[in-house]
Amino acid sequence: MTSEFIYLDYAASAPVREEAFAALQEYREKPFAGANPNSLHTLGRQASQELEASRKRIAQALGGGFRPTDIVFTSGGTEANNLAIYGIAEAMRKKDPTRTKVIFSAIEHDSVLDLVPAMRERGFEVVLIPPQSDGAIHPEDLQKHMDDHVALVSIMHANNETGIVNNIDALAQVTHEFKASFHTDAIQAFARIPLAINQVDAVSIASHKIGAPIGAGVLALRRTCPFKAQTFGGGQELGRRPGTQDVQSAYVFSKIAQMVVNQMGEVRPYVAALAQQVYDRLCAEGTHILPTTTATMDKNRLPGLVSVVVDGLDSETLLLQLDAAKFEVSAGSACSSASLDPSHVLTAMGIPRNLAFGSLRISFDERVSSEALDAFCDTLLQIVKSYR
Repeated sequence: MTSEFIYLDYAASAPVREEAFAALQEYREKPFAGANPNSLHTLGRQASQELEASRKRIAQALGGGFRPTDIVFTSGGTEANNLAIYGIAEAMRKKDPTRTKVIFSAIEHDSVLDLVPAMRERGFEVVLIPPQSDGAIHPEDLQKHMDDHVALVSIMHANNETGIVNNIDALAQVTHEFKASFHTDAIQAFARIPLAINQVDAVSIASHKIGAPIGAGVLALRRTCPFKAQTFGGGQELGRRPGTQDVQSAYVFSKIAQMVVNQMGEVRPYVAALAQQVYDRLCAEGTHILPTTTATMDKNRLPGLVSVVVDGLDSETLLLQLDAAKFEVSAGSACSSASLDPSHVLTAMGIPRNLAFGSLRISFDERVSSEALDAFCDTLLQIVKSYR
């Protein structure tokens, strides 16, 4: 990213780390760079060995008891989510034809919610669970919708707009009481907080959220979880996602995942304190800026993600003014930035429509300085003051 701008949209895509460029160069200098890992010759076998080493690094960084053979490399988080939902739901129904129901939360990313009509076309009943006013999905609310017809529950680990963290292990336990499978989209949470995934059957993560290049993702799928492949040809990834693997992307993703997770204990409290600094300045009395949630930073909110609404102003106006001042933020999910509707996440939380239209998401990691965040706060407060 150019230093001319102050980029504060890490939840959309984090800038590529210097360590990622170094890892990319490391790979390119290896004798097997570019070789097909499925070939039987020496360079092919070396590429395969590196792919398996990358799989092992990802499994270790992910935790939760996942093994290297559980790791399925994908092209990104959207494919990982699609693969999990289609593959698990259809396999569960094949195993037991009465399991024709899937449950999502109403605050999922579009890569999950946009599957609702497609799942219905495939003969599934789809139930959407709204969050409580704190923005979280609570186990007792899931319990109300569970029965022996549920094939799959998919609830995100942490919300990409508000940063609210769900109690994933508890939600998975409720799911398993009815012998259904549980998937979590951990794309925002991975490497930002310790994941609570000991009880889950499948997890999605993506490279570009943690400072590795765009274009790599992982679906971690336990061997005990039923799964039906959605594409065919070649048998790679144990037949779960055929196609020649991108060893370069897997190598860089795994190296950065390993590094960022190892640094999380030190980085997390620092970034959380920066986020609190931003909340304290923006949401002070008389600013007309409100937090979307009052969750505390310790367990219930992602570090480095600030979610606010500006009373009386719309997001588009704010974004254009901030962009003119060279501050890059978003109104919510980057994947739905062209929509004229208010955020589906804030609407589901019960935030009034007029307020939801003024939403802003400010996101960053340890590479953004306290001074840069102060400059952003000064600018936004002045913009709001000038309009009011």
